[in-house]
Amino acid sequence: MLTFFFSTVFCAAFLSPICSHVSGRGFSEQEMSHYRDRIKSMFYHAYNSYLENAYPYDELRPLTCDGQDTWGSFSLTLIDALDTLLILGNHTEFQRVAALLQDSVDFDIDVNASVFETNIRVVGGLLSAHLLSKRAGVKVEEGWPCSGPLLRMAEDAARKLLPAFQTPTGMPYGTVNLLRGVNPSETPVTCTAGVGTFILEFSTLSRLTGDPVFERVARRALRALWKTRSDIGLVGNHIDVITSKWVAQDAGIGAGVDSYFEYLVKGAIMLQDEELLTMFHEFDKSIKNYTKFDDWYLWVQMHKGTVSMPVFQSLEAFWPGLQSLIGDISSATKSFLNYYSVWRQFGGLPEFYSIPQGYTVDKREGYPLRPGTCN
Repeated sequence: MLTFFFSTVFCAAFLSPICSHVSGRGFSEQEMSHYRDRIKSMFYHAYNSYLENAYPYDELRPLTCDGQDTWGSFSLTLIDALDTLLILGNHTEFQRVAALLQDSVDFDIDVNASVFETNIRVVGGLLSAHLLSKRAGVKVEEGWPCSGPLLRMAEDAARKLLPAFQTPTGMPYGTVNLLRGVNPSETPVTCTAGVGTFILEFSTLSRLTGDPVFERVARRALRALWKTRSDIGLVGNHIDVITSKWVAQDAGIGAGVDSYFEYLVKGAIMLQDEELLTMFHEFDKSIKNYTKFDDWYLWVQMHKGTVSMPVFQSLEAFWPGLQSLIGDISSATKSFLNYYSVWRQFGGLPEFYSIPQGYTVDKREGYPLRPGTCN
């Protein structure tokens, strides 16, 4: 995704210089200008290459220089890029792409789509673009921000996801067909993040449209997940959304779980919601008690707290940012220094890093440009 690329470019351009400045002077205006230009150059290299070689497909395949649909055939890179275009000051291209998406994207299609990915990338991307559109010089409708074409697109996409939430527990299936709903043969096993990563987009949508159904299903899923935590206060990695039984019982902060914790904190901040913040603080206590070792966070068995995987995953790199949001700066600094030491060792973050061995895990050495270190 281009949003991921942009975040990673930010890491590459800023991470090393920032750390070198920690003990000394700040950036000069000349240095700031240099890094801004460097980021813009990298962004437009990726963006223009997508337009030339991959549009209207979801993503560019950089080695073959062609496109592929990966998340539902939505021209996803353009949706991902909209807010970045505005941040970089390109209002003309923002307006062009926003209009293009309105004319070309159709969610009434016979496609199996990830409920999680469609929410964070499509619904979230369209909502962000909608809320930023006035700053980009777009002539907004009367009643904005509670009205507008991008908001209607976001609502249309979200409504296609609602059938996934029609389960006995309220926790959603992982995949839904945008035209036909949930396939009768669909697996009921979903990752934890796939259950708990909706409150930001869905509550925003409810507040803007006046339809409470989105926030209601997101909250029901969060509360259902909260009830399944173990006696020591941990959640596992994959759960059966019909029975509420844990299928994968590894507890950690990385892949399959990560954004669940992120959305509890960010949802609490955005909505000023004590319930969500209390949930996170309770999880945080258990995470520190059972998974934290020397400022690393390992994977443990959710019921016993015994170590199951002594690894650091690149998807865990968001954690110091989350700690900062709740004011735990000391822990955030220590975690970040550990993660940055891995970055310095390899020039990026491998998918899996063995903490005891101090090296990558076999067959998980790759670095897919994840942006977590900058989150």
